Parts: sequence; structure tokens; C-alpha cells
Amino acid sequence: MTTTTTTTAVDPFVHPALFYRGARQYLDGTVPFIREGLAAGEPVAVAVPPQNVELLRAELGEAASEVRFLDMTQAGRNPGRIIPGVLRAFADLHPAGRVRIIGEPIWAGRSATEYPACVQHEALINLAFSGRAVTILCPYDLDGLDPSVIAEAEMTHPVVMDGYGLRTSRVYAPERIIQDYNRPLPDPVDAAVLGFADGDLGRVRDFVVGHAASMGLSGERLEDLRLITSELAANSLDYGGGSGTVRIWAENGQVAVDVTDAGHILDPLAGRRPADPRQRGSRGLLVTNLLSDLVRIHTNQDGTTVRVYFST
Repeated sequence: MTTTTTTTAVDPFVHPALFYRGARQYLDGTVPFIREGLAAGEPVAVAVPPQNVELLRAELGEAASEVRFLDMTQAGRNPGRIIPGVLRAFADLHPAGRVRIIGEPIWAGRSATEYPACVQHEALINLAFSGRAVTILCPYDLDGLDPSVIAEAEMTHPVVMDGYGLRTSRVYAPERIIQDYNRPLPDPVDAAVLGFADGDLGRVRDFVVGHAASMGLSGERLEDLRLITSELAANSLDYGGGSGTVRIWAENGQVAVDVTDAGHILDPLAGRRPADPRQRGSRGLLVTNLLSDLVRIHTNQDGTTVRVYFST
């Protein structure tokens, strides 16, 4: 399995998918990629599930100490956190020269609720890093993932590596994925509902915190949800027509909250760019992505719903 990943005159950003079966193919596709980067003096980060972290550490030996490893099941639990909190966080530390990253955001065990956010993330990487000297290799387990996931990986990656070598994807269309997965979110069952307008932020916070606490959320996570709810409601007042609706319910062992308003998010990377601490204005979507266990968004000219999940 070859791992050559050349740049083009059009865009220095390189984003290959690695389709693998079993540990041997995984290592054959990732270890040379890492070693080539280290030999070229390129900073290398690896954000993959913990079992693959251990595989790579063992195979790399002493060279593992030169690589930044992250457990993607924690750092990337919310796919909306991966671009600002993992990929950009590493790449921005090394603005001069090429950076290499292995990122595995989709693994067997991701839920049907999580998957749409995962595939949207993979499509948005191409926008987030366009023009940058960064290579991000994304492994996909052919044995553990549904064929539909593999098919959509070909749409979000311009280049594919597999047992036959390196090839250009003939169906690369990240914009289509972004549009197709901007879907209305299913209505919750037995949600508590509160409408709000200007002057109601305190009432919104109390409403969400009271219900979330009764569902078993506590401590720092309850405070995180309080902050997120306040930020989202404030966004509704500032940019969503001056009013909104918040709903809260229990779903599969999680507390789910969404905020709906009349606004329309036009920037597909909203909430996924690291913010300068000196920047003025709302950073509510970034805070939401960084603190939530999962974020789902549906937006169009009729309005926007931002839905967050917190495990209890």
C-alpha cells in the first residue's frame, strides 16, 4: 500500500482517505505517512481511537515520542469540535512549513445520530484548510463501517488510498454532502418547551438547568449546558429575529436541548474557526461545539435549529 501524497499547483492542502482492512493494512497506510513526515521535518499529529493509538505507538517505537497523539473518541466526540479543537489547534501551532495529521473521526460504534455530523465535518475540512500546507489522512475501516459510509468518504476526499494504491476520487463533491446533510432534525418526544424574547435569558437558563438537573446532569457539565444555552439564546436575540424557542428532553441516556429561531446561518464554517480572544462579538457556536458531546444544526431561509447533546 503506497502512501505517497503529492501536492498540486492548485491547492497545497491534501486530504486523502485511507481505506483499510485489519491492523496490518492500517499500519501499512499510516506508519510510512508518519515516518515520511518526521523525516521531512514536518510536525505530525495523530487523532484516532485509542486502540489505533496503541497500534501506532507499538509500531513506531522510539519515533512515537516525536508524534502528538490524541484519543479521537474524547477529543473529537463532537465532530463539530474537531476542526477548531484538534486540527486547527495543532496546525496553527506550526504556521511555517507543511503539517501532517492523521484524523479518524468515523469508527464502528458511532451512532446514527452522530454520523451526519461526522460526514459534514469531513466535507468541511476541505473548506477549512483550503490554501494551507497541511496534509490530513483519514482512515476508514472497510470491515467495521457500512458501505454507505465508505461511498460518502469518496465524496468528501479528493484522493483515496487502498490496497491497490493511490487514486483520485471520481465522485468528490463535498459541497453536495454539506447541502444533503443540512436536513430537518427529527422532532423530540415529550420535550419541555419555552418561548423567549428580549429580557428572558435568565428565564431560559433557569428553565434548562432545572430540567437538566432532574434528568441527572450535574456539576461542571450542568454549568457547561447553562453557558451554551445562554449563548445560543443570545444569538437568537441578536441574529435570529429577536426571539426563539428552547426545548429540552431525555434521549438515549443523554440530555438534549435545542434552540430554534428565525435566523439563517450562511457560513458553513460558523462555530468551527478558532477565535482570537481579542475578537469582539458572539462566539456562541464555537463555545457550543467545544463544550457539547454532540451538536447538530439545520439552517435555511425559514430559520435555524441548533441541537446539543450532553451525556448524563
